[in-house]
Amino acid sequence: MNIVKRDGRNEPYDANKITAAMGKAFADVGEAPKAGELEALLASVEDELGTGGASVEGIQDLVELALMEHGRYDVAKRYILYRHRRSELRSARQAIAREAAGDDAELTDALDAVLDRVQHDFPDEPYALPTLLGRFRAFLKPHMDDAERLEALTRATVELTTQDAPRWEMVAGRLLALSFDRELASACEERGLSTFYDKVRYLTDQDLYGSYILERYTRAQIEEAAGFLRPERDDLFTYSGLDLVLKRYVIRTHDHVALESPQEMFLGIALHLAMEEPVETRMDWTRRFYDTLSKLELTMATPTMSNARKPNHQLSSCFIDTVPDSLTGIYRSVDNFAQVSKYGGGMGMYLGKVRATGGSIRGFSGVAGGTTRWIRVINDTAVAVDQLGVRQGAVAVYLDVWHRDLPEFLQLRTNNGDERMKAHDVFPAVCYPDLFWRMAEESLDQDWYLMDPHDILTVKGYALEDYFGEEWERRYRGCVADPRIEKRVVTIKDVVRLVLKSAVETGTPFAFMRDTVNRANPNPQAGIIYCSNLCTEIAQNTSQIEEVSRKIVNEDGDTIVVTTTRPGDFVVCNLASLTLGHLDVEDDEALGYVVETAVRALDNVIDLNFYALPYAKLTNRRYRSIGLGVSGYHHMLASRGIDWESEGHLSFVDDVFERIAYHAIDASERLAEERGSYPLFEGSDWATGAFFEKRGYDSERWQALANRVATHGLRNAYLLAIAPTSSTSIISGTTPGIDPVMRRFFLEEKKGSMLPRVAPDLSPETYWYYKPAHHIDQSWSVRAAGVRQRHIDQAQSMNLYITNDYTMHQVLNLYLQAWKVGVKTVYYVRSKSLEVEECESCSS
Repeated sequence: MNIVKRDGRNEPYDANKITAAMGKAFADVGEAPKAGELEALLASVEDELGTGGASVEGIQDLVELALMEHGRYDVAKRYILYRHRRSELRSARQAIAREAAGDDAELTDALDAVLDRVQHDFPDEPYALPTLLGRFRAFLKPHMDDAERLEALTRATVELTTQDAPRWEMVAGRLLALSFDRELASACEERGLSTFYDKVRYLTDQDLYGSYILERYTRAQIEEAAGFLRPERDDLFTYSGLDLVLKRYVIRTHDHVALESPQEMFLGIALHLAMEEPVETRMDWTRRFYDTLSKLELTMATPTMSNARKPNHQLSSCFIDTVPDSLTGIYRSVDNFAQVSKYGGGMGMYLGKVRATGGSIRGFSGVAGGTTRWIRVINDTAVAVDQLGVRQGAVAVYLDVWHRDLPEFLQLRTNNGDERMKAHDVFPAVCYPDLFWRMAEESLDQDWYLMDPHDILTVKGYALEDYFGEEWERRYRGCVADPRIEKRVVTIKDVVRLVLKSAVETGTPFAFMRDTVNRANPNPQAGIIYCSNLCTEIAQNTSQIEEVSRKIVNEDGDTIVVTTTRPGDFVVCNLASLTLGHLDVEDDEALGYVVETAVRALDNVIDLNFYALPYAKLTNRRYRSIGLGVSGYHHMLASRGIDWESEGHLSFVDDVFERIAYHAIDASERLAEERGSYPLFEGSDWATGAFFEKRGYDSERWQALANRVATHGLRNAYLLAIAPTSSTSIISGTTPGIDPVMRRFFLEEKKGSMLPRVAPDLSPETYWYYKPAHHIDQSWSVRAAGVRQRHIDQAQSMNLYITNDYTMHQVLNLYLQAWKVGVKTVYYVRSKSLEVEECESCSS
């Protein structure tokens, strides 16, 4: 039997719809139907209905009659009201579609279908379509065309977004998707692109897609991949997330016409990441990568999202260079930074080996310009190499707390002092040994000695920065006692005052706990970790590039100069983030599946990447390091009703991050079985088992994994690193990184329009668990970072949020607490009155 819908369509009769509607009417009056009552009522309706078919309205009349015949007058009344409300909603939906689409019948149908889904997915009263209709009519103006009316409808929906009705942002996302789909369809039709393969071929010919995709995949495989596309997953985007994807990530022609949908973007990334997989499993991995990305369970770093599938496929986020103490070496490092910045990467630069101001050069004392002058050169390079005008370069400069230039270094970004000694576009960071914090805890009035690393190397024959822990402390005290080494004596209080003044005023310097980092280094056999990267989440062995020789040679009658260099360890960060707010982290098997997918994708990035510098390529393939992190941390807690300031928070994330660590190591071990270990595996803490012992991983499950690692090796030298995820967390509609939300709801001005920012899944149930960052007792954030750090072999971009009520001593206590609980790095100190720039390179 068929039912005639209101629009004239026929569809099969479904008795479940009738019983569901009657069940809602019973629920509305606070009653439950008696056993078998719904079935009896349905039978009465069907007896009257017969077998000849009926209209929707006719069936609803029969339901009302059946309810009254059975004495259910209150329920019948509620059902009549229900019918009336449905009629109102239907009328509003039709009016919106009609007034927004005008005479375009195709758009009317498409818009009606979107609004019908909205009505189904958001049935609560705050999202009733008559509300939208009223707001939309306020935006309408005479003589608007179809596109302008649809844009007005979208803007009206955005403006309805509040903390009381946050899901209007999801509705606005669907309307934006509809608008974009129409533009995309028109652009593709103009170019005769009817299939995904046509599009890939066209984009390749236009040099917008890398030719390597068509070289690795047959037409049949690309058509098979097109079958993986799930356009309905666009419904997962918020308006802000989709708006960001469309403006910055989908491929556009040289005259800025979009030719790729968000789902095709995810598929293009997946095709790139899987293209070197074995032929027999390549399409399986393509689908797996696509599904994980398009479900917003995993985000790749911004460079990967932007550049995968394109001709210039620089996929890595951040780089770290050790600046040598020579003119040639310094300018090589500046050039390295320029090349990295050209392709969208950020940089961490360690200047702890560069001689101090007033140091000697070739035996002439008092002539060295010091680190500040070189930092100004780096600063100007960051401004000059601005990635085709998209944004200026980004660099963090690291200096040891015992370096003689420290006081000037700590005033690089402050607002007072000699402007000739400022560098406002770099991000200073200080490397601290345990001794400094121990002395700061004991007494701030103790003397601290600042020395020139060149003096130490000349007098002592070693570089103090090449050591850590007890050995560093022994050598430091030896340098202090040696009268041949000139010292600049300050008190611990002087240093702390400069650090905290700069931190409160500018958000920097970042803090790098060098002894904590190096004690936990899983690859101590291969070197030392001098510093971190731009966003303080990477902790990997670094070493300087050295020039070996420079020769003039004659080749085929042509005279050339050949410079030979020893590459050192030039660190590369390959990043991705698990979206914890979208994952069922309690389901260990499901968590392991996503982690394994991420680890494999990141390992593939190492071999697929375009490297602007050969040093980066060599280091990346020697260590095969990756940085798997997380976003949606606060989202995860709030959606489970876990207070940030609670022991439950600490115990929950201890379990979650231990399991993430387990699955990452397990995935890397299985990759090693399949593809081989990283070349420097032998002698590492992974190989000896020291990594597991240091962290107390002594359960049977962990021991079995440790034995497998010892037997088969590990594919990646470093695995976990939690980056900030500013832009990609907006895309996935979750909270950034491991940060708490700044506010539950606020409006952000973007190019003349106001965009709503809403805490994800904000509701009466989650509202109080989204405590704003500046209202949180920061000691809980530090403790949580310490709990997580045990399971993270690298570091975390961990911010401190302070208000104007904080005293300097309270801020110092947070640093001391971070050092005591084993936190490796501290990123920004975010004062409530301070705005800081987000790093987009590491956003993953």
